[in-house]
Amino acid sequence: MPILYRIIPKLTKHGKISNIGILPCKEKIVETKLNVVLLAHTPNPEATIAMAAKLCYSPSDIGSLKNKIAARDQKGFVEKLMKMGHMSPIEHASFTFAVEGISRACSHQLVRHRLASYSQQSQRYVSEEGGFDYVIPETIKGNAELEKYFIDFMEKAQKAYNHIVGKLNKKGITGEAANQDARFVLPNAAETKIMITMNARELLHFFRQRCCNRAQWEIRAMAIEMLKRVKDISPTVFAGSGPGCVSGPCPEGEYSCGKAVEVREKFKKFR
Repeated sequence: MPILYRIIPKLTKHGKISNIGILPCKEKIVETKLNVVLLAHTPNPEATIAMAAKLCYSPSDIGSLKNKIAARDQKGFVEKLMKMGHMSPIEHASFTFAVEGISRACSHQLVRHRLASYSQQSQRYVSEEGGFDYVIPETIKGNAELEKYFIDFMEKAQKAYNHIVGKLNKKGITGEAANQDARFVLPNAAETKIMITMNARELLHFFRQRCCNRAQWEIRAMAIEMLKRVKDISPTVFAGSGPGCVSGPCPEGEYSCGKAVEVREKFKKFR
């Protein structure tokens, strides 16, 4: 898990930014790591899915349908649906997450999943003059030379951001008008916060793609945390969820990581 770092501006006695210091959160600020919170979901998602499916085949009215499938029968009914490949009823269950402690590099990958709703912290309306947080990959953090080089670059980015904002302010360009142009120098490493809503069918696809060993490590870690949370709420729908090799042969072909057995064992623990 990467440590989130923060750029700390140093102020003069007049409150002006004089130079920039870099401090790891673990020393100065409460250490921030990937944090995934399940904020909301469809109440009784599997009951809703079962009712939606029953509606497709039943002449009954809505009131009657609610009593057609007993709670004890929902599991078997949902399992049958999924084996049949009748997936549209699965879409009636949705889940909303709040995620923080990820980089912009991660969120750029996330929003490629189009069948979802996103609300992301803005770099236009939220100023980074006070110091931006950023994520250092473990491969870099484990190498003293690379870590120093990386942090030095973050420091330069912060200085450039503050310099641009200051110059624009002197020209009468302030607030979001200044932020929206200064943000061009911020790196992919910059931390972001985002809310995500996906329906259950899209989540199944998302987990298949992003829990895979071939996915980038940061979005994979986030996807696994999301999977853990929805399995508690809808265990039948997400019973075999995870990378493609969990429910069948590896779909990656010649690009397979070759570790399907180990991956299956890992995801069994989430069941």
